[in-house]
Amino acid sequence: MTDIARTLALSAQGMEAQGRRLRHVTENVANADTPGYRRKTVEFRLDARGGLTLGPVRLDPSPLARVHDPAHPLADAEGFHDGSNVDLVIELADAREAQRSYEANLRLFEQTRSMVSALIETLRR
Repeated sequence: MTDIARTLALSAQGMEAQGRRLRHVTENVANADTPGYRRKTVEFRLDARGGLTLGPVRLDPSPLARVHDPAHPLADAEGFHDGSNVDLVIELADAREAQRSYEANLRLFEQTRSMVSALIETLRR
């Protein structure tokens, strides 16, 4: 594989990985008020060719928030139930990081494509 094709492939893999990461962030935000919901996390891994892949989706093992709401159907005898372990500040930071990484990969892809176009135009002359 040529360096140009490899660069395009790597930046496309990066965009795909960040898109999937952002999907998990949005699922976490959507379920922030769901009782018993555990935050989903993903880790990035390098494959044998040096490309980026996402590892398995894992549930955050941090403790669930204890919510006092005696009227809730899941409340125990003391009026508490398990909330979620989603922290919206962390999710916002993760979303911004994923967005910026996606945009960086997109710029790399566009610059590489522009270089290829310029090279083809030069060879036509």
